[in-house]
Amino acid sequence: MNIAIIGATGKFGRPFTAKLLAKPDYHLTLLSKSAGNSYEDSYRITAKNIDATNIKDLNKVLGDQDVVFCTVSGVDQPIIARNLIELNPKRLIYMTVVGIYNELSKDNGGEYNVENEPEQIPNRNAVALIEGSSLDYTILRCGYLIYGEEDDYVITRKGETPKGYVSTSKSVEKIALDIIENPELYSRESISITRDMS
Repeated sequence: MNIAIIGATGKFGRPFTAKLLAKPDYHLTLLSKSAGNSYEDSYRITAKNIDATNIKDLNKVLGDQDVVFCTVSGVDQPIIARNLIELNPKRLIYMTVVGIYNELSKDNGGEYNVENEPEQIPNRNAVALIEGSSLDYTILRCGYLIYGEEDDYVITRKGETPKGYVSTSKSVEKIALDIIENPELYSRESISITRDMS
């Protein structure tokens, strides 16, 4: 299976790449502004320094991918989302954060809702573009990433109130790997993966 990770050198992308490399059947295309400096090409790895806002560069490396996993953050997310929609990958996993729908309860992380946190606006806008597309996507909404157990999570769907506003990195890795191994899982859904803090 061919898997591309956009944001492969980030806080989440780097450890998740290590997890995927433990699976011998996965061939990884690792993308970020510094991925080519951080990873060596091998029979299982292709690493490229790429700015995901540049659709021409993305187009050169995403054509033969079975899964594209985007883990980037920041103000350029809507541009990257539009690029991904145009390139139309077979399967997209798009990682973002809870609060983009104002779904956090007032007394359990409500300050992170987009109505209270302007930094959430690019997250919300990127997800809206993806949800309005014909892509086979899953939106993974995470809380603040912390260390912890992989089974320390509750999944909620769009329209439901997340149980909290923190997530263990290992639990997000687990769900992402579940989706990669079972592509029909959570297809065209937006789910949150958070620790129960209620």
